[in-house]
Amino acid sequence: MTLVLVVVALAVALPWAAVPAARGLARLLPPREAALALAGSAVLLAGSTVTVLAGLFHVPFLAGLEHLSLSGVVARWPAVVPVSCAAGTVLVVQAVRLALRWRRQRALLARAWDLAGDGTSDGDLLVVPGEDAEAFALPGHRGRPGRVVVSVGMLRALDPAERAVLLAHERAHLRGRHHLLSAATDLAAAVHPALGRLGSDLGYHLERWADERAARAVADRRTAATAIARAALAGAPSVRPDAVPLLSVTSGPVPRRVRALLGPEPARPTGRGARAAVGLVAAVAVAVLLAVVLTYGLHEYVEYAAQVLRSHGTV
Repeated sequence: MTLVLVVVALAVALPWAAVPAARGLARLLPPREAALALAGSAVLLAGSTVTVLAGLFHVPFLAGLEHLSLSGVVARWPAVVPVSCAAGTVLVVQAVRLALRWRRQRALLARAWDLAGDGTSDGDLLVVPGEDAEAFALPGHRGRPGRVVVSVGMLRALDPAERAVLLAHERAHLRGRHHLLSAATDLAAAVHPALGRLGSDLGYHLERWADERAARAVADRRTAATAIARAALAGAPSVRPDAVPLLSVTSGPVPRRVRALLGPEPARPTGRGARAAVGLVAAVAVAVLLAVVLTYGLHEYVEYAAQVLRSHGTV
């Protein structure tokens, strides 16, 4: 049972070890690549965790496929059934947590559409009444295409050039389908608590991704920085939707985003930075592959155990 205990320990530890590597990788990459790396890491690490737990849960069933009597297996390795039951319990808890988070996401989206229902439509733009300065990307829902929701108060707070930045930013969220990356990462965090640390990093890089698209759209990084700063100052965070799957120009660490826009356009790392990025990618990949290899190893372990039990005449 030593191998099984090692698998249990690694199933718990792998995401905790891989998350810092994923976060470090994101810091080296441009916003688009950083967001994709974080969301991809979250999904892969969650999947690898479920794979290991499913493998542990199936150990007694694999023994049955090898025509071993469960009583004989338990007599020699008494921890098999408790470990399998524990893995099955964790899988059930994960399934419940996933269902609850999915329900919360859908409820939030439905509520956001209800709140925007009295807005005036102009193409992909919904202008809602109210003096509170609000703006966010509203993903499609129940056959309705995505919309950029902006309040009258926000439009009044910005001049025409700044409005162009605001709309370009929120349209970048919709066209890039950023809400899917955010939602997937949020769901992954329901599988393993370590993955929750990737959510805030992803939110920042999604906003930076949209910032850069907006800066390109208006061909003026300084105007983009000014628009984002002014929109954030005008915004009302107490009423602004600020949760998955809604994304807003006024969310995240705005001063840090503004400083980035006042600097040069981000580029892929070169030299030592590129080597570090490759190393961090390898670290995340190894963590995911190791989980798959361990699951395959469980099957091989059962086959070996079957041979041992037969040789001792216990089956």
